[in-house]
Amino acid sequence: MKITILGSGTSQGVPVIACACSICTSTDLKDKRLRASILIEEDGKNYVIDTGPDFRQQMLRENVQSLEAVIFTHEHKDHLAGLDDVRAFNFKHNCDMDVYCTEAVEKALKREYEYIFNGNNYPGIPQLKIKRIKNGEIFKVSNSLNFEPIEVLHYKMPVLGFRIKNFAYITDAKTVAKAEIEKLKNLDVLIINALRIEEHISHFNLEEALAFIAEIKPKQAYLTHISHLFGKHIAIEKMLPSNVGVAFDQQIIEF
Repeated sequence: MKITILGSGTSQGVPVIACACSICTSTDLKDKRLRASILIEEDGKNYVIDTGPDFRQQMLRENVQSLEAVIFTHEHKDHLAGLDDVRAFNFKHNCDMDVYCTEAVEKALKREYEYIFNGNNYPGIPQLKIKRIKNGEIFKVSNSLNFEPIEVLHYKMPVLGFRIKNFAYITDAKTVAKAEIEKLKNLDVLIINALRIEEHISHFNLEEALAFIAEIKPKQAYLTHISHLFGKHIAIEKMLPSNVGVAFDQQIIEF
């Protein structure tokens, strides 16, 4: 299995366009953070978790020629605003795109993308096949890939992380119940959100993310969903223990 970090950033704390802050003007490519998303490759097939506003750019940058399914963590716009661009894969493969999501996400998609679901079948609209994620049940996206949902709270909003084999991806977490933590034991790699150093109402800050990693004890962990307020990649890395790194766009993790 191969994981590509499509985006390690967030809309939270992002400066305005034409900002001249140290992050925006950094020459380190690891500081160029698109909205958080990952690409999973297994047996020659591709799966994406979340399609944020940068989805099209991410697909073009990574030269993704096929996509089997999209899996959503939750309904916030920075995680689903790029869904319309799956139409390119509809056209190329002449089939619907499988979309795995909760009932809440499905409602949001039908609200935000009314033209897809209103039954008019306007030429060129995305063709989707919604597959409901139910009550934390493990679901299969291929013969070799099972996704186990991990429910976390983003302030009071339920958000799903996912365990796939000995890898787990969690974004937008602030609190995690003990029963969900138990599902994350014996991981090789954990990718977890860490918004900034200061505390935040709905995201782990650095201290909370590191405490969570220490409790889970993965062999390796990476921080994602990083805001501009956290600082530069090189500065963050100096704050971390040896088994924790900072995720960066286009980073590849292989198992």
